[in-house]
Amino acid sequence: MLAITAVIRVRKGCERDMHDQLVAVAENARRNEPGTISYFVSQDLADPAVFTTYERYADQAAMDAHNNSETVAGFFAVAKPMLDGAPVVVSAREVFAK
Repeated sequence: MLAITAVIRVRKGCERDMHDQLVAVAENARRNEPGTISYFVSQDLADPAVFTTYERYADQAAMDAHNNSETVAGFFAVAKPMLDGAPVVVSAREVFAK
């Protein structure tokens, strides 16, 4: 199982728009990406301008299909002006899950 964790900080005032964009990407993954095992989106309680995604993929092909999708390309086109710095992204091989 492969996983990506991304921490995304947005400019003040963009929190609602980023929330909606991230949920749209997650919904698309749920509906159209059978190799995407799970896709979590969270928003920091102390700082609502900080979002985290945790994405789980069956294999490299599933991760590549998601990352190279039109949905993800569209997300980045819309999200880029909202960002407050570069997202922190960690790609990993999952070693344990409950």
